Amino acid sequence: MVNTTEELQVLYADNSPLVVTRLHKEVPGVYLGPEVKIDETATIGPNAVLLGRDENGNQAAVIEENAKIGANATILPGVTVGVRAQVNPGSVVTRSVPPLAIVEGNPAKIIGYVETYDTQNQTTNIHDVDSIPLGFRQTRVKGVTLHHFNMVPDLRGSLSVGEFEREIPFVPKRYFLVFDVPTAETRGEHAHLQCGQFLIAVKGSVSVVVDDGMLRDEILLDRQQMGVYLPPLTWGIQYNYSTDAVLLVFASEFYDSEDYIRDYSKFLDLVKRAA
Repeated sequence: MVNTTEELQVLYADNSPLVVTRLHKEVPGVYLGPEVKIDETATIGPNAVLLGRDENGNQAAVIEENAKIGANATILPGVTVGVRAQVNPGSVVTRSVPPLAIVEGNPAKIIGYVETYDTQNQTTNIHDVDSIPLGFRQTRVKGVTLHHFNMVPDLRGSLSVGEFEREIPFVPKRYFLVFDVPTAETRGEHAHLQCGQFLIAVKGSVSVVVDDGMLRDEILLDRQQMGVYLPPLTWGIQYNYSTDAVLLVFASEFYDSEDYIRDYSKFLDLVKRAA
């Protein structure tokens, strides 16, 4: 991290960064409150406001590695903008921004993730269910597979079925359901050392971001006959829940708090060591 008298990049309207010194003096309109921490690789736009420690005990804003703060954005006390996250111009950030997230609005909400490939743009469109053969296909992300199960429509009600080990690549030791998630909320934001997971949106829709430390894909689960497998050492994020969404997750292992990797920088280090 650097303090307010050291170098950092300032992003001007033409998106060309300019390195300056003594940011709070040299760049009109940028306000940095007391004790604000900014990584030296961060990019700050003109007229941005980054608030410091306040009288309510909230800590100063923290801007982590390669994060980008757009012009006229405001970052409130207690907020951390994570690694490579992006705050769009004019946004008011009231809650911490996860690594890689893109936020916008007042209050700012997650609208996407940086450098994420949308599976809808692939040759096979996951929304055209009839175009996908039964079985699974590999995504760009290491070990992550997208599955299409058999569905039988009937006047009495439709049926979708899958078999463990044959179609889902493990026998689950536990499951959990995620539901009643406010649209603005984000779930996941972690990886596992040993546990694999299989996700199905049994109702509504959920966007799933999968990341192997090198590549990221985003998959929209909105059909009961579609599922996605996340092997160990895959960073997973679920967001953009529809109001009626119910996400079913099968896990290959029993719950173990030590199996979770919740720090994205630590996750990247582990991936490098495993390579």
